Amino acid sequence: MSHAFDKTSSSPTARAFVEARRAGRMLSPYPGPTPTTLAGAYEIQDEAIAAWPDRIAGWKLGRIKEPLDQQYGAGRLAGPIFSRNVWQAGAEPTRFPVIDGGFAAVEAEYIILLGSTAPDRGDWTADSVTSLVGQVFTGVEIAGSPYPGINESGPAVTASDFGNNAGLILGDEITGWRDRLAELSCTVAIDGQIVGRGGAVDIPGGPLDSMAFLLNLLHQRGRRLEAGQLISTGAATGVHQIFIGQSAVADFGPDGRIACEAVAAAAIA
Repeated sequence: MSHAFDKTSSSPTARAFVEARRAGRMLSPYPGPTPTTLAGAYEIQDEAIAAWPDRIAGWKLGRIKEPLDQQYGAGRLAGPIFSRNVWQAGAEPTRFPVIDGGFAAVEAEYIILLGSTAPDRGDWTADSVTSLVGQVFTGVEIAGSPYPGINESGPAVTASDFGNNAGLILGDEITGWRDRLAELSCTVAIDGQIVGRGGAVDIPGGPLDSMAFLLNLLHQRGRRLEAGQLISTGAATGVHQIFIGQSAVADFGPDGRIACEAVAAAAIA
């Protein structure tokens, strides 16, 4: 399967999402027939990836809760994270773009950096992926879409628009993560008010199970995970909607904190 950059797309839905994201403008209603299966959603996603002028730096994972996990045949969905939208957290709050009228959220996550390119196979487990892990970091996934109803329209719609991803803020490395995974915890605050508490144990099956799911999914889609790519393994405290002008802090205790601020999105080339 070819995944070379292509400015055009045969999918009107993919074209509409790419154009809206690049223009930094809201998109409503959903641009076309809503996909009813994850397979159909990933076809739209693949078309949009091919039309997006950037390389994939990693992937995000999102949870599909009961009973929709049974309906869609999966407990997670995935979407690409592009290199221009990966930011390194610093002393000052990291500013991230939000499309006015669209959807945006912050999610405290544990980020895996792939240490080596994954062999192409479809039988990965949480145990067998461990050898591929290079480093683990704290992070904040920026969920985002020009379509304001992306979270209310079902998992297939969410998957179709880059899995509702708009970026990733990378925090500090988590040392000794292999022995500490079960005890890692964090909180998220928006404008100084705590809106979520959780940790690695709140990710179903844990971060390594998320990684195994992604590897198996990409195998099915004719893609692969490469050394140096990042995996945002799933929301540890929940999905916390945020609006332009608001600030958030993800506090990982001894593993550091990430401060960020939502600003209005501008058009991109």
